Amino acid sequence: MEGRIEKFKGLVSLCEVPGVSGREELVREEICKMLGELAKTDKIGNLILEKKGTEGKKQVIIMAHMDEIGFYVSSLRADGKLEIKNVGGIIEETLPGSFVQVVTRKGVVDGVIGAVPPHLKSDGVVFEKVVDVGAKGYEELESLGIAVMDFVVFKKNHALLNGELLAMRSLDDRFGCFALIEASKGLVPKSDIIFAWTVQEEVGLRGAKALAHTYSPDLAIAIDSFACCSKTNGHIKLGNGPVVRIYDNSSISNFEVVDIITNLAKEEGIPLQIGVTGGGNDASVFVEKGVPMVALSVPVKYLHSQVEMISLSDLENLIKLLKRFLEVF
Repeated sequence: MEGRIEKFKGLVSLCEVPGVSGREELVREEICKMLGELAKTDKIGNLILEKKGTEGKKQVIIMAHMDEIGFYVSSLRADGKLEIKNVGGIIEETLPGSFVQVVTRKGVVDGVIGAVPPHLKSDGVVFEKVVDVGAKGYEELESLGIAVMDFVVFKKNHALLNGELLAMRSLDDRFGCFALIEASKGLVPKSDIIFAWTVQEEVGLRGAKALAHTYSPDLAIAIDSFACCSKTNGHIKLGNGPVVRIYDNSSISNFEVVDIITNLAKEEGIPLQIGVTGGGNDASVFVEKGVPMVALSVPVKYLHSQVEMISLSDLENLIKLLKRFLEVF
């Protein structure tokens, strides 16, 4: 088991970095270290790596988002608690009893989102969605370096289940960021490739929208989570291969490109699943610019929770398929 997780220690490290929408700078720094190549950052924080193709007749942009769900500190209370504002799709029922971290200019401060004991519910005590860092008032909060608009993330932990399934907060979409890093290494593409690690996906695909004003590629690809496993997509299973996210709330993947990917997977002996899910993806914004798109994923259980779960084999096969596709498209 240790050897298995060792191969993906870069992914675990990437997931551990805090970075909500609009505050992706620490994630960007970590990706730059892992890349080992010089990438550029645009005005809103998207990280971009361009690779020339052997033919260069076409251009492909491939994106994964750096941001995660979390909170911003919206106000400091006189009792020392922190009022917070959701960033992205928070599952409210999972909040009571959570460990969190407040990321300040001075460093990271541990905190909790408390819960109401069953012993006190008869007294009418109700749950408050606030962060408790152990401070008694304003002065102690200030001494900790906490200020309005500092950001808050769930404290990260990980577990390898049955030697194959990785459970961890912010796998969405750090697995996608990791896949882009791995696919870029040693790649000799046929087309010109733009690798883009985007910002602010969780609050409206903002980083991708900015890229759509800069680039006019022949194909846009999003590497993002596939929320499974429900009545809508119960046939999608962890461990059965990466997924073509053929239809979601924002887009329909181009059928001609899906056929190319499907045939390539068969030729390479890579298991592949095709499914429908909810949510949106970065590549969808390029369709309005007349650019075909496709969304590639791995199945993710418990998406947007503190225990998101993926199969490491699915991720390995996604990277293999992605790299092969970029070599021939």
